[in-house]
Order: sequence, then C-alpha cells, then structure tokens
Amino acid sequence: MSRRQREEERARGIFTRRALVLGAAQMGLLGVLAHRLHRLQVEEGERYATLAEENRLSARLLAPPRGRVLDREGRIVAANQLNWRALLVAEQTADVGATLETFSRIVPLTEQERARVERDVRRRRRFVPVVVREFLTWEEMARIEMNAPDLPGVSVDVGTTRIYPEAEHLAHVVGYVAPPSERDMDGDPLLELPGIRVGRAGVERHHDRILRGRAGTVQLEVNAVGRVIRELDRREGVQGDDVQISIDTELQKAVRAKIQDGTSVVLMDARNGEVLALGTQPSFDPNIFNSGVSAAQWRQWTANRATPLINKPTNGLYAPGSTFKMVVALAALEARATTFGERVHCPGHMDLGRTRFHCWNRYGHGGMDMRTALKVSCDVYFYEMAKRIGIDRIAAMARRFGLGVPLDIELPGTKAGLMPTREWRLGQGRPWALGDTVVHGIGQGFYQLTPLSLATMTARLATGRAVQPHLTRAIGGRPVRGIRAEDWPSLGIPATHLRMMREAMWAVVNEQGGTARTSRLPSELGVQMAGKTGTTQVRRVSREQRERGFRVDQLPREWRPHALFVGFAPHDDPVFACAVVVEHGTSGSGAAAPLARDVLAEAFKRLRPVPGGLGPRVAEATPR
Repeated sequence: MSRRQREEERARGIFTRRALVLGAAQMGLLGVLAHRLHRLQVEEGERYATLAEENRLSARLLAPPRGRVLDREGRIVAANQLNWRALLVAEQTADVGATLETFSRIVPLTEQERARVERDVRRRRRFVPVVVREFLTWEEMARIEMNAPDLPGVSVDVGTTRIYPEAEHLAHVVGYVAPPSERDMDGDPLLELPGIRVGRAGVERHHDRILRGRAGTVQLEVNAVGRVIRELDRREGVQGDDVQISIDTELQKAVRAKIQDGTSVVLMDARNGEVLALGTQPSFDPNIFNSGVSAAQWRQWTANRATPLINKPTNGLYAPGSTFKMVVALAALEARATTFGERVHCPGHMDLGRTRFHCWNRYGHGGMDMRTALKVSCDVYFYEMAKRIGIDRIAAMARRFGLGVPLDIELPGTKAGLMPTREWRLGQGRPWALGDTVVHGIGQGFYQLTPLSLATMTARLATGRAVQPHLTRAIGGRPVRGIRAEDWPSLGIPATHLRMMREAMWAVVNEQGGTARTSRLPSELGVQMAGKTGTTQVRRVSREQRERGFRVDQLPREWRPHALFVGFAPHDDPVFACAVVVEHGTSGSGAAAPLARDVLAEAFKRLRPVPGGLGPRVAEATPR
C-alpha cells in the first residue's frame, strides 16, 4: 500500500472517530433535551400550565362596602357614597416619580399628596394599587382618561367613602374613619386595598371589624406586560354588618340645641343602661376626615379652649360636688354609723382643729336628719358622716355605683376617673388626713368623675341594679345582651336604704326648701322628677372673701364653680336617668337643674315609655 493510500486511510479513521464522538455528543444532548422535555411536559406539565395560566390571569381583591350605623329608630347615621379616584400600580410604571410629575400637570397634586403617595408605594407591594387622588370631578376624570398613554400604571376607579348625615350632632358617638396606618397592619390583606378605611373613634372604632366586612375578588386576563385585556370573573365583597345604636337622633339634636360650650348631658334608660343622648358642645364635623384634615383646620380645633375634639361626657373629669352625697349617706347607713332619723346640728360650719369647714348656708340649717340634709344639701351633716366612716368605706360604696371604675361602653378611650383612697394617697407620697375625709364627704377634693359615671350612678340609685351604660342595640339585625332590665344584677343594697335616697331626691325637686324646687317637670307631663344638685369649686374661697360678703357671680367666668345635676323620672317608676355638667355654671340649682328638667321633658315627649322598653327593640331591615 502506497504512502498516499495509508494517509487517506488514517484520515478516514480519524474522521470516523470524530464523527462517532460528535454523534455521541449529539445523542447525549438530544437525550438530555428529551429528558428535560419529558420532565417539563409530562412530570411537571400541570405545574407549568398553572404558572402560565397565572401569568395570563390576575386576581385582585375588592374592598367591601362598610356596614352602616343606624340609630334606635333605624335612621342612618353613618353610610357610604360613591367616590371616584385615581389609582397607581407601581409595577406598571418604570418611574413612579415621572408618572406623578405628569399626573400633577393634569390634576394638580400638593407636595403633601405626592409625599403620601410615594410613602405608600414604598410601604406596600408593587402590585398593590395606591390612591393618588380621591373625590375626582367629571372634568378631572376626563383629563386623566384622555392622557392615559402618558400615565402608565394610573387608572380611574370607583370606590366608596364614609358619610355622616348628622355631622357634628353625633360625631363623638359614631366617631369617624381614616386610612389605616402602620400600626393597624395585622396581616389582613384587606387593609392594603386602596380606599379602605378603619375606625378611629367612637362606635366606628369599637365595631371596626364587624363593620369592615369581607373582601371580594375580581379575575382579570392580562397580556405579557400586565395590561388588562378583559374581566373574567367578579365576586363582590360581603358588606360589613349594620350596627344599630341606642341613641335617638332627634332627641340628641334637641338636647344639643339646649346647651352651650362646656356643657355635657347624658341621658340613659335607667332600666337597662341604654344611652339615649350623649350631648356636648362644641363638636366637630367627622366628614372632614374623609378628604383629609388640613393643617389650618387642625390648628383651629386644637386652639379652641372649649376642646371640640374631646367627648366631655366620657372624658371630661369633674368633682361631683353634692351630687355625691347619696353615696356618702348609703355608706354611713351600711356602716351603721347613723340612722335615718338621727339629727346632726348645723351651725353653718364644722371646726376640725384650727381648720373651719363651711356649709354653703353661712347661717346654718339647724338640726338635720338624713332626708332633710339631702333635700337642702347641708354640708355639715355630710362632713360629720364622712368623719365617722372614713374615705375607704365611701370609696367602696362609690365603686358599687360605677364611680371611679371602668364602664363597659362602646366608646374607646372612655376614662374611668379617680376615686381616692388612703392607699392611693400614700402612693402620691403623702398620708391621708382627716381633713381630706371631711372635704370628700361633700364631693369635693381629689375626685375625678365623668358625666357618664354620674348618670350610671343615678340609674343604679333609681333601679337598685348594676346597669352598665351601653350603646349597641343590635348587630346585623340581631339584638345584643343588655337591653333588658333583668340582664343586670342587684346591687345588694337594702331596699329601705335605696327608697330613702329616692324619697330625699324627690324632695329636692318637689318639696318647699328643696334646692331644685324651681325645676319641676311641667305638670302636663303627669310625672315628677327626683334629683340632686351639685356645685364644685374650681378656685378656693378665702376667709377674707367670705367676711367681705363674697359673691360668686363677681368672679371671672373661668373661676366660677361648675354646676351639676343628676336626676331620674318618673320618681315612682324610674325610666330615664340623666346627668348634667355645666362648666363654670355657678350653681347646680341655677344652671344644671333647669337644663336637666328640659332634657327629661323632651325625652318624655319623644320617647314615650312602653312595656319592655322605649320604641322598637330592633330596627327593621331597610334597603342598603
């Protein structure tokens, strides 16, 4: 074989080996590819089909309508109305800042609004829509739609906003809603939806989860870049349950029309604790919170010395004055420190060491038994009773009447107040003195009580039951516990003791010499009121002022005493209980008692008592 043939034969051998190696490599690659295809299409075909379907479909949550709040007659006091808004989905735009800049040229945005949008975009997942602007007009919506190609990620949507038809009349009771903050985020995806609101005060806050409802879903078909092609399925959210409260709107408005700034009125059904009116002045319009409170509005509220944002019936703290004397009397009776008929001489003052404690009647009342002492509000009698029994027994009795303890009412932030004791005073770094006890016998001193707690005390005096004030009558049309008198236990106080208190309170209003004699209910109502006046000093009266014939009405208004009155009616079968506090009203008989009379008269005209309650127990369902 020639040399050339040998070289050709060697070249063919090399080619054959290379071809085999290449062929083997190709077969290996084809095998790997076949295995991969088998795995993708057979073993994991269902999984990848699902992923492909998920890329084609986009499921989004829908915010449910918030439940309504109704008054005791079924009138709407919190509802929803349509709200057109512009939304931004961050993942659908390459530059959020540029999109907002373009948007602000079409619909002007303030610096605060832009900062809020950018903050929400940072806090939330990029596919969650963020509200850019709410309450759009038709012209604004048209401009946004016309410029849609220049606004990637921006769309116009319709949601709901909260409205309060009665505005300031029920602001402190119903409360208001606002967008959720970071501390509200509890893992509920509903709170991330645009336009969702959470309760910030009042019933809205207490029943927030009940009113919030359950989210709906919408399934959309989208293309590769996330643009919506069509809507495939929609399941609307479940509206939150309606909450019916015990307040009567018309009575509430009538009460507020009678009061001035710094006045608080609480009216309850004494039998079951339902709060019928909770009036204070001034107030605020909760609708303002829907569109955001401006800095100027906030400054106006906070600069107002009358504190319109504070619900004084539940958060105002006052010494009870002589409205507290029934509690002292009951504590003395329970301790067997006195009897109904024992007489205590009142010369116009009591001397304790070198300190003189004055009666409001500088000339004295003479001999006083318990009934008469309550009727004319003799201070010396109750100085003596307090000295005999001590502050701790007084405080224990007071707590049984709902004073200085938390009250189970659906208004978050309600204050319990303060019922001082020896132990409390030691915690302040000072011992309790006998003079402290004497002063507290007439409702002065360290006491801090709310008008709501005084109304609760009055209801318990009137019925002998441990009623708790409450606002909720029904949830979703179903009555709640506590709207029947028998739901509340007895106070465990002897009936004869309670009867004496009621008779003495009747004498305060209806007998000659009673401190509220001029505030009897109109005779045409056919019922009589029982009650107790009170006056609490906000500035000490010196001995020099007393000797000069001091007159309270000569003081500047802010130095004048607060005026108080507690009462119930009818006196022989109590239905209504009320408490009135008039800041710097000078005297309970002159300012608070006439107002309580007018409030009770209004209640009898508007809410005629019927067996088992006042009006319909639960409002009938009305169209949403």
